[in-house]
Amino acid sequence: MTASIDLTTLWAFIIAFAVFVYVVMDGFDLGLGILFPLFPAKEDRDVITNTVAPVWDGNETWLVLGGGGLMAAFPLAYAILLPAIYTPLIAMLVGLIFRGVAFEFRWRTRNSRALWDLAFSGGSWIAALAQGIALGAILQGVHVEHRQYAGGWWDWLSPFSILTGVALVVGYALLGATWLILKTEGELRDQAYRLSWYLLFAMLIAIGAVSLATPLLTIQYAQRWFSWPAIVLTAPVPLAVIAVAVLLMKNLAERRDSWPFVLSLLLFLLSYAGLGISMYPYIVPQSVTIWQAAAPERSQLFMLVGVAVLIPLILAYTGWAYWVFRGKVRADSGYH
Repeated sequence: MTASIDLTTLWAFIIAFAVFVYVVMDGFDLGLGILFPLFPAKEDRDVITNTVAPVWDGNETWLVLGGGGLMAAFPLAYAILLPAIYTPLIAMLVGLIFRGVAFEFRWRTRNSRALWDLAFSGGSWIAALAQGIALGAILQGVHVEHRQYAGGWWDWLSPFSILTGVALVVGYALLGATWLILKTEGELRDQAYRLSWYLLFAMLIAIGAVSLATPLLTIQYAQRWFSWPAIVLTAPVPLAVIAVAVLLMKNLAERRDSWPFVLSLLLFLLSYAGLGISMYPYIVPQSVTIWQAAAPERSQLFMLVGVAVLIPLILAYTGWAYWVFRGKVRADSGYH
């Protein structure tokens, strides 16, 4: 029994890790699309897309790993959650398709470039908003009866899910702005600095709003955060968010190009940790725990062998790609 619990917890960590890596790596990519309308000049847009051209498609590998891992390691959770969030998931996939196609096609045409730029930005907005709404829909809980989803088609839509959707759009935009600080020069970088200030304050407001709203969803969330002695473990998370935000402001003020992006990622990590605190040990909040949803131990062990090889390879390739294409991107050079 102990080995089974440990293996199930390990798989929960693997899936959580894959989802987090996807969020932060594809997040700044989507953030660039969200910010695209604020950079109308063709030269600026070319530089923006060239900052992620070598790596953007590889970032979505983690989405496949997270979704596939959920289906294989926790099939009951997969069967319950997917019907609950079909609409935002479909919207997300449509957005990602438009964004991906537009990313390449905008370089292959002259007359229709404005149309593909619109598809790139619109797809990014739709995908980011849909991901945040899906997160909120899961966090607020889904109606489960007899180990299956028993809710309606529109249960995902609520004020809380809209709040989480907007919050994720703001967070992705901050990642995109700080990525531009890291990768660009001149006026483009200066504008990214200006945007980062606004987006940082907007993200802090969004984090505060979601943090205040989440304990109101159910008494279990409130107890997880505010009961004794749990508060001893949870209190450092908001304190760390404040500390990282202050450091980010300091680095923006001092114009240290390398650190704003790293600190923005750390803000996402702390927010993700807060999400984990709220949900654990449930994978379907307040209905199904990770152990109740887990696949048989032999199946988990068999898949673990493949993941033990696959994840290090993906990490190594991803790290190598980012290393090769490190440094600033200029208007007279780039991937395309």
